[in-house]
Amino acid sequence: MERPIDVLNNAKGKRVLIKLKKGAEISGILHAMDLHLNMWLEDAEQVSDEKKVRLGTLLVRGDNIIYVSPEKSE
Repeated sequence: MERPIDVLNNAKGKRVLIKLKKGAEISGILHAMDLHLNMWLEDAEQVSDEKKVRLGTLLVRGDNIIYVSPEKSE
């Protein structure tokens, strides 16, 4: 049985969706993370209904994250 941290480790190099406490959603390629769920994203963008804002390389602090969802593999 996989633990949630294992699922995130397996998502390295793949696109993930992160929901932040203030309501923003960030999509990016997970490059690295630590046990505090601080996440280093490449090719990140803020996603909203109206538009996408490109952010580039981004470090998201783990205590601001509500959830992280790996992109579905096809």
